[in-house]
Amino acid sequence: MRAVVQRVSRCRVTVKGVVVGEIGAGLLVLLGVGKGDTEAVADYLADKIMGLRIFEDAAEKMNLSVVDTGGAVLVVSQFTLYGDVRRGKRPSFDGAARPDEARRLYEYFVAKIRAAGATCATGEFQAMMDVELVNAGPVTILLDSEKAF
Repeated sequence: MRAVVQRVSRCRVTVKGVVVGEIGAGLLVLLGVGKGDTEAVADYLADKIMGLRIFEDAAEKMNLSVVDTGGAVLVVSQFTLYGDVRRGKRPSFDGAARPDEARRLYEYFVAKIRAAGATCATGEFQAMMDVELVNAGPVTILLDSEKAF
């Protein structure tokens, strides 16, 4: 699994002009599911994200997690995180999981975020979505379950 995690002051997702997910302060998680990913991989990534200390404490140091601050999480499925352009300019998505398995693990991941105590909104799986956000900081973290970066 791969994730782009952005600290936001607010964000929302719309599908055909209708808001399907919206949060105030917290995290926007763009989540890609790869071939061979498992529930254990989703557990690892959900735990890592919920524990990220990227919110400022009273001393203005990044020392608090989204749980510590009472923030929310918006999770948006994004298979294009597995776009491979090493050979040319048109991305290959061969590394992305098949839609049925990706949906299952995406929903499992969302359930893990909710079980960790965070309010969690979502986008709409396999829909063309518009994502609006205000990146606070800006703070953006890249995560890969295979620890490629």
